[in-house]
Amino acid sequence: MKKVIIVGAVGGGATAASQLRYYDKEMEITVYDRDTTMSYAACGTPYVIGGVIEEESSIIMATPEQFQDKRNIDVLLEHEIIEIRRSQKQVLVRNLATGKEFTDSYDALILSPGGSAIMPEIDGMDGHVFSLRSYADMQAIQSFIAREKPSHCVVSGAGFIGLEMAENLSHLGLEVAIVHKSASILSILDEDLSKILQKELLSHGIDVYTDAVIDKINGNTLHLSNGKKLESDLVIMSIGLKPNTSLAEQAGLSIGVTGGIQTNDFMQTDDPFIYAIGDATENDDFITGDPKRVPLAVPAHRQAFIAARHITGNPIAKKGLLGTSILKVFDLDAAMTGLTETQIKEKGLLAKTVVHIGNSNAGYYPDHSKLTLKVHYNPETRQLLGAQCIGGKGVDKRIDVLATAIYGGLTIDDLQALELCYAPPFSSPKDPVNMIGYKAIE
Repeated sequence: MKKVIIVGAVGGGATAASQLRYYDKEMEITVYDRDTTMSYAACGTPYVIGGVIEEESSIIMATPEQFQDKRNIDVLLEHEIIEIRRSQKQVLVRNLATGKEFTDSYDALILSPGGSAIMPEIDGMDGHVFSLRSYADMQAIQSFIAREKPSHCVVSGAGFIGLEMAENLSHLGLEVAIVHKSASILSILDEDLSKILQKELLSHGIDVYTDAVIDKINGNTLHLSNGKKLESDLVIMSIGLKPNTSLAEQAGLSIGVTGGIQTNDFMQTDDPFIYAIGDATENDDFITGDPKRVPLAVPAHRQAFIAARHITGNPIAKKGLLGTSILKVFDLDAAMTGLTETQIKEKGLLAKTVVHIGNSNAGYYPDHSKLTLKVHYNPETRQLLGAQCIGGKGVDKRIDVLATAIYGGLTIDDLQALELCYAPPFSSPKDPVNMIGYKAIE
């Protein structure tokens, strides 16, 4: 009987365990995680803090008891794998509650260690500075807000988590400011769409300081690199994610140029008995084939499926990643897939761009909003390279259609012919996606 050990019990690890059991009813499966909570929806944590999700426990998808009772899978929380002994196909495990160490053997090992929030080295970081990367981080922020009742918050970093935290803390009644290192927020958006998002923040009372970082913290006074000073009794650090690769490095597994663990088409590392999935892995860009790391939930779940299929003898090769993603900022949604304007320029690709600004659905229907859709393509091959959309509604379905089009190999000219849903509450006879195709005709 085959035995599989999984390191990490959140999205990727928990899904891999479930998939293994689905395809093999007899396999012995053990999951180790150093945290106290497993299989929680990390993407929901900002909304729990903001009170949008009222019941904190609702983002916990499963418990060790449920995994044992329903799937016959052993999950040991507060247990950390501290060493991989590849030659013996063993791991050294430490019980964090007792300090006791023991070994466990495997036929296959899946690494799903995730990533850690990057914390800068800044003078004065004390009890009112937090990051949000885990369930415990969420609880710590909630506890601080309930206990200290802060009135001003500064969010350092305007990526997904930073923007979602800014909105949710604003919902709680805090005065919120964002400090961001780059010239424009959410750097995976093209600059023109980023400015629309920034305007939305400003309209809801969020101050935004770009081209700046926090240099020093003196009590509640934050000193910025641009000379400004901000007062804040709560600071959220959201400047990036560092993949947790130390265990893989210690085992001599290759780390790629993106900082993630290198994997093949079946999520195997250099060692054919060791797989790696999720935020800590390096994969390939769907369009260019270049190394790419996408620390998002959808790729992690897909990679878990691919690893499980390979281990159980029914392999399905992975394909490259587009990095399709979306977020909500107050009354606007912003979504993207594929390459950005900046990435296209950096890679020296031949490209043209089509922009359509219109309505999400029929303008005469009372519930409609403005929508901006932007698509990059190769003018010679007509290949779709990337797409972005921002608006009040209907953003997700346009990017979903375009992500599917890219994946399926459709060209910019094919978009005009797509037969998409139409009724006044939903779209127009010529959907914005169709309009992109029409506008690209040469």
